[in-house]
Amino acid sequence: MTLHDVTAAFESVYDPAWAAPWDAVGLVCGDPDQPVRRVLFAVDPVAAVVDEAVAWGADLVITHHPLLLRGVTTVAATTPKGRVVHRLIGSGTALYTAHTNADTADPGVSDALAAAVGLTGPLVPLDPDPADPSGRRGIGRVGTLPAPVRLREFAARAAEGLPDTAAGIRVAGDPDAEVRRVAVSGGAGDSLLGAARSAGADVFLTSDLRHHPASEFAEQGGIALVDVPHWAGEWPWLADGADRLASALGPRGATVEIRVSTTVTDAWSWTERV
Repeated sequence: MTLHDVTAAFESVYDPAWAAPWDAVGLVCGDPDQPVRRVLFAVDPVAAVVDEAVAWGADLVITHHPLLLRGVTTVAATTPKGRVVHRLIGSGTALYTAHTNADTADPGVSDALAAAVGLTGPLVPLDPDPADPSGRRGIGRVGTLPAPVRLREFAARAAEGLPDTAAGIRVAGDPDAEVRRVAVSGGAGDSLLGAARSAGADVFLTSDLRHHPASEFAEQGGIALVDVPHWAGEWPWLADGADRLASALGPRGATVEIRVSTTVTDAWSWTERV
């Protein structure tokens, strides 16, 4: 199959038109006519992932995070992003990104996160897309646990369901508080704090919670917070994205091998207690 064949199948599942106006999704580098036999899914388009792709012989890397989200004036190999571009082109490896269009898909990034931490259906959007008449597509998900648990148990379940990172997870709330209704959002979610409260959630699990918004939210009481590493919270989507691509390719996809990267690209490599 060609790169065009594979990306067209992928876009039938994760329509680029669903991406936010500020986002940068789609094909970053690669010849649409080049053959694709191996596809690697990863969260971040960083050097370690490119190394993994080249070592495996991947023809295409599909990442969740964009490489060139903000404008650049050069891709010279003297810059980190430039080195990634040069390595990809030099090895004949294409790069495609699916960011907010994968967040808002049905199912999308937050559906995979919800499953990883034990939520059961039906799941509803935490922040629905008003342009979607079904009301299903949007950012974040809200669901329920099979049975109520204590916050400490839910946090342990989340840690078990997500990949290991140096930073681990952070929790705000009474460890013995009962939780049943859970809101989740893959990626940075502090803009959805109010939505999680309005949804009647007992706990909101997301990433990149800043001190002041989290502190002020906790002062209001009534809902616990679980902060997971950004990379770990989005990693569960990779397997779902890979499976949906394989289904979209159909019988012709038998010639394409798809793998999920296990390279940890979380920004933090170790911690020290203060």
